[in-house]
Amino acid sequence: MAKVFRSWNVDQGWLLPPSLHEFVPHGHMAHFVRDTVREALDLSAILDTYTEERGYPPYHPGMMVALLLYGYSRGLYSSRQLARACEERVDVMTVTGLNRPDFRTIADFRKRHLVALSDLFVQVLRLCRAAGLVEFAHVAVDGTKLKANASRHKAMSYGRMKTAEPVLAAEVQAWLERAREADAAEDQAHGVDRRGDETPDWMADKQRRLEAIRAAKAALEAEAADPPDPEDENGPGASSGMRWQGRPLRGEDGGPPDRAQRNFTDPDSRILPTRDGFVQGYNGQIAVDAAHQVILAHRLVTNSADYRALVPLVDGVRAHLGRKPREVSGDAGFANEANLVALQERGITGYLAPGRARHGEADAAGRRKLTKMPLMSAMAARLKRAGRRSRYRLRKQVVEPVFGQIKQARGFRQFLLRGLDQVRSEWAMICTAHNLLKLAQARS
Repeated sequence: MAKVFRSWNVDQGWLLPPSLHEFVPHGHMAHFVRDTVREALDLSAILDTYTEERGYPPYHPGMMVALLLYGYSRGLYSSRQLARACEERVDVMTVTGLNRPDFRTIADFRKRHLVALSDLFVQVLRLCRAAGLVEFAHVAVDGTKLKANASRHKAMSYGRMKTAEPVLAAEVQAWLERAREADAAEDQAHGVDRRGDETPDWMADKQRRLEAIRAAKAALEAEAADPPDPEDENGPGASSGMRWQGRPLRGEDGGPPDRAQRNFTDPDSRILPTRDGFVQGYNGQIAVDAAHQVILAHRLVTNSADYRALVPLVDGVRAHLGRKPREVSGDAGFANEANLVALQERGITGYLAPGRARHGEADAAGRRKLTKMPLMSAMAARLKRAGRRSRYRLRKQVVEPVFGQIKQARGFRQFLLRGLDQVRSEWAMICTAHNLLKLAQARS
């Protein structure tokens, strides 16, 4: 007797339309994100922008928000990836209700409502707190370097600008002179009304390059003439290489130093050191609750130093949730006397690794002592005394796995948008998607 198989009739038409709830199993992340956006999030900041009654009806903003958040939670970040998923993946169809917005519609929606989308972070965070995922017992802070949507090979130093500008200017002038001679010869040969006098593409490209270099050079010179406030690490000089670890730089003549750089693709990004070398990018910083690895506050800057992030992150936790954490841990990048004083003033127990001592006096054995920084000295003694039982050990198991989940599990290693303001909003959406996943796991 022949084996009987299940039917596989791809040409069979359906008498009744399928139910979206049957596309993926019950409890799937697609159902959770869609229902959370529909029932729990306040989208009035987006909905209120649609005031025109005429015209073809747009896609529902709630559907677009759910598509973006679900895509970010599944490692789909580009508008083309999301548009393709709307046509190929049943889990995405469950979210969109079989709508198929094209990639341009998705990109325009994200760009138009970028600020409102980033503000959803606080709403999702408060849902996490209501679900019991935030305990405020221990919060760990850290930063990670993420690539910008620009190549570091598209950056040019001020010293190179000074040498490249006259060379390119001479080349352009020579080409213009040859073009004028060619035009005169062609006018004589073909007549003044004949074609042949267009600027060659190869000359136009060089001309545009020269104009870009002159604009970047002028911007660096303007920053050197009027340096930013040393307390403002996100000022104009912070993004162009006019600073090193937050300190403003100047050349011997009062202008920009030769090593000051500017990127032509994303001028707000800067070259940052990482374990694997240097990247053109940004520094994303977060504060994570130890109970369930929920991100309580986020920050993104152009400076590679982390020490200025501690107070804004801690204050951000209180601003978002109305309560401060009891303990805060951070690596050596966050440790200095001012940060320990700030934590003490806020009644927060700090666990910040002091790292190597660079200031103080040497004792009889030649060892350096933190005599000028009593809180740093006390912190070093406390961590050493506690050993393996130190609360500082929580830092590595709390905050570093979150970066691993974002960068490795969900594959986010490079921003799609350009410009500091837009990249900050994109980082907020990444953090929102992470918290949504934690909330979904808790309710499953």
